[in-house]
Amino acid sequence: MTTVLIVDDQALQRLGFSMLLEQYPDLSTVGEATHGGEAVRLAAELRPDVVLMDVRMPGMDGIEATRRIVQSGGRSRVLVLTTFDLDEYAYAALRAGASGFLLKDALPEELVAGIRAGDAVISPGLTRKLIDAFADRMPGRTPEQDRRLDALTEREREVLTVMAAGWSNTEIAERLSLAESTVKSHVSRVLAKIGARDRVQAVIFAYDAGLVRPA
Repeated sequence: MTTVLIVDDQALQRLGFSMLLEQYPDLSTVGEATHGGEAVRLAAELRPDVVLMDVRMPGMDGIEATRRIVQSGGRSRVLVLTTFDLDEYAYAALRAGASGFLLKDALPEELVAGIRAGDAVISPGLTRKLIDAFADRMPGRTPEQDRRLDALTEREREVLTVMAAGWSNTEIAERLSLAESTVKSHVSRVLAKIGARDRVQAVIFAYDAGLVRPA
């Protein structure tokens, strides 16, 4: 069972999402919040698997709420609802620690698939496209400035680099002549060593550390 906290300041939106999730026996709405501050409190209290977070709300917005939920070290993944795939709000939410974003006009099955996903909800290619669109806001450090890179083996650094370039596990396996199971092991070790919650955060780390540059 995947538990979900719905966060939106509009009652009809919350009702619609809740009614949708009720149709799936493996999904359960455990709470609803009307603003970011309430979302942070309920996430700590209810410990949902997924927080479905609107970003534009009065008071504490979804971006700050996402940052606080992620920094708390809890189990919840935050999925942000946004209007456009290259939205600066989506970018800011990923920077704040969100595991992905979903478009508000997504089909019901796309929303459900995103909630069920165990890893990042957006593809590596779209992650890079989004970061490139807002590249002028990246810190722009050099690889030597982040000591977490020192913990990576040469192969792991290579895998992180091509992850940030938008390659999927299948593409990495094919192009580096590795078994896909080996690639998954490398990715898991990379995430652990750099302290990234998921693949999206690993891509952002690679840009922040200067390991890759915007296209």
